[in-house]
Amino acid sequence: MTIDLPDLAATEAFGRRLAGLLFPGAVVALIGPLGAGKTHLVRAVALGLGVADSRVVTSPTFVLIQEYMGRMPIYHFDAYRLRGESDFSDLGVHEYFDGDGVCLVEWADRAAGVMPAEHLRVELAVIGETARKAKVDGFGDRYEAVVRALSP
Repeated sequence: MTIDLPDLAATEAFGRRLAGLLFPGAVVALIGPLGAGKTHLVRAVALGLGVADSRVVTSPTFVLIQEYMGRMPIYHFDAYRLRGESDFSDLGVHEYFDGDGVCLVEWADRAAGVMPAEHLRVELAVIGETARKAKVDGFGDRYEAVVRALSP
């Protein structure tokens, strides 16, 4: 499914709506070029999950993982600077994937072999200065249900 996000407000609304559909143990793969809005989307999801201050949500490019507390734990990963999938696996990501929080993985395409078979994939494409398109795919029954719920 493809969703038009004509401006930042639409991206924020999409993130909050997505947050309402996520569940403990959910894994979301975020893909897109630099500046596509992956971290902006994570910020909106975090707000939707009850993180009080979106300013605490920053790109974990140098620390690789940030943890936030909302109505459930949120684990925000960034695979951009990793040398390979084994580096990502060495972070102990499977413990997070198998946990009771929500995992949001930026640059998940760089760690595709480590991602669980069942997950939600959100690919952001830059259309204009603030306009984006989000291609959303669910892998597994629970994630396919999320995609259906996001459909207009």
